[in-house]
Amino acid sequence: MGKRALITGITGQDGSYLAELLLEKGYKVYGLRRRTSMPMMTNLEHIKNEIEFIDGDLQDLSSLIDAFKISKPDEVYNLAAQSFVATSWNQPLLTGQITGLGVTNMLEALRLISPSSKFYQASSSEMYGKVVEVPQRETTPFYPRSPYGVAKLYGHWITVNHRESYDLYACSGILFNHESPRRGIEFVTRKITDSVARIKLGLQKELRLGNLDAKRDWGFAKDYVECMWLMLQQEQFDDYVIATGETHAVREFCEIAFSHVGLNYEEYVQVDPKFFRPAEVDLLLGDPHKAVTKLGWDPRKTSFADLVKLMVDSDMTRVQKEIR
Repeated sequence: MGKRALITGITGQDGSYLAELLLEKGYKVYGLRRRTSMPMMTNLEHIKNEIEFIDGDLQDLSSLIDAFKISKPDEVYNLAAQSFVATSWNQPLLTGQITGLGVTNMLEALRLISPSSKFYQASSSEMYGKVVEVPQRETTPFYPRSPYGVAKLYGHWITVNHRESYDLYACSGILFNHESPRRGIEFVTRKITDSVARIKLGLQKELRLGNLDAKRDWGFAKDYVECMWLMLQQEQFDDYVIATGETHAVREFCEIAFSHVGLNYEEYVQVDPKFFRPAEVDLLLGDPHKAVTKLGWDPRKTSFADLVKLMVDSDMTRVQKEIR
């Protein structure tokens, strides 16, 4: 009998890639999903019959307790969150309840029902915010600059607090930006690649963006979920920065994406002040040395340029199907 895993946020980018990985490794995969009138299964369509779904919500402790009783997990991956930074200013309370307090509910359910399960918390590079050192490591002090970053920091520290208080195997992966064709359309990377496809196919004339000089450490989500899994295979729990160790500006992302289809980004991209953040995070650059040396993880299996091109190709194929 293989291991059993419970994944929250399973319908999202990371959750779907992680579900694929665990199924390949022979796991029985359970996915927590919120009850909606229209199930969002786009990312899981090809594997949904191999997953057992459990209705639940991070804000409802009783539903999480039921999920632990049903799944009896060896490993728990908490990937669910209100994960869009821009929305966190408009919905700070909701972001705090799901992205912050939701982690406490998960840890409490684990403590009460399944304290021997190994727990992974998806922490975020947004916790570093106004960075105090470059690159950012596991020991770098945090300075979040958005309600999302603040909520993630609460989730990070409550994970530390629960493992120290109750002797749980609980750890956090501090994930820097990671993208894929499954990234939500509202995120800047997918906004760019979707627009490139539409502009190339004559459906759109321009792309309006905020700060083109903001720099991020961008990796491929499919590579990053492998690191999550590796973290829970260790004898001893620990927290790890999950990053590539390279930084690229939004402008560079645009340049590669547009040139991949034979276009010059400068002819189509317009800077629009309404897309600037109230408090900007200018530079995020992670140091993955600990994950590379202790876990044997390869952060650069997929290059930045290859990632951008992969996303453009996927959106070109999707948009072409839409207009047929």
